[in-house]
Amino acid sequence: MHILISGGAGFIGSNLAEYHLNKGDQVHVVDDLSTGSRANVIPFEDNPSYRFDEADVLTWPGLKESAAWSDRIYHLAAVVGVFKVLAEPIKTLATNVAACERVLRAAHSGRWNPQIVLASTSEVYGTGVHCRVGETIACRDIDPDSIPPFQEDMEPLVGSSAISRWNYSISKLTDEAFGVSYAKVHRMKVIVTRFFNTVGPRQTGRYGMVVPRFVRQAVAGEPLTVYGDGAQRRCFCDVRDTVSALDALATGGSGWGQIVNVGHDQEVSILGLAELVKKLASSSSPIIFIPRHEAYSEDFQETVRRRPDLERFNRLAGGFQYRWNLERTLLDLIARERQKQPVPSQGGTNGH
Repeated sequence: MHILISGGAGFIGSNLAEYHLNKGDQVHVVDDLSTGSRANVIPFEDNPSYRFDEADVLTWPGLKESAAWSDRIYHLAAVVGVFKVLAEPIKTLATNVAACERVLRAAHSGRWNPQIVLASTSEVYGTGVHCRVGETIACRDIDPDSIPPFQEDMEPLVGSSAISRWNYSISKLTDEAFGVSYAKVHRMKVIVTRFFNTVGPRQTGRYGMVVPRFVRQAVAGEPLTVYGDGAQRRCFCDVRDTVSALDALATGGSGWGQIVNVGHDQEVSILGLAELVKKLASSSSPIIFIPRHEAYSEDFQETVRRRPDLERFNRLAGGFQYRWNLERTLLDLIARERQKQPVPSQGGTNGH
């Protein structure tokens, strides 16, 4: 197959590129490296089946030609990460929305009808509870068990557009509407995938991602920083399962025009995650709590519980089997982080 991956030098994109190269596919990656890294894709550069363009999908002149070449397009290019979204609210909206529509338009104008996998996010579900403008949601006020697993057809409870924290969610909801509309109006093969806390190799904690931050802190012997009270609950899915799941959905071919949750339903609190990382790393690091307003520099509406309903995914992915659970992923990431740590210098007088 011919595979085009926008945002392919990022965390999920580079793992997708590796997955398809290992399958023997031709892979074309385009990334402006604003959040992706050339280091993520350097291992592929000697592979004759791999091609890379450093470009912004918004302005890339080669988009139409590459879309016409492609059998499948993964559109992942976006401004991501809580810190990045808060720092660049306008760019988040402009890049995420306009780039998605441009990819869809290019695919529609070509001679093929390629399969298109649009990356969305569980952030579109919002907090899971109704909240007022300016209200910060504290875990102490809400029973996580009162929030059911998020199902694709439920009403999103995204916060007010007056709060920049929600710009990412709003942009992704718009992308979803574009994708479903192109599928209906032009009979295109588009599937929208909502990721739930994907973790694994090549993910950076630079933009607020919790797992790489905890792993780095535990291995370095630094305090593990929990934002808020740590009672908020999440489900983490290894990226190696995520990319395989995306391939299964597209290959199955029965989900075009639909929105599908992609993730794992193994649930853990953020405090429980910190304790598990500390245990698996045999770390003596203390766990400290940082108020949300200090961590994010503004009032922050927290999602207390984020767990996917996977009924639709299981139906469309055809008996998909996960290979990674949370403990196995964490052990792998801890081992990788230890390989990056400098070797302690040896004491002694060197014979003098």
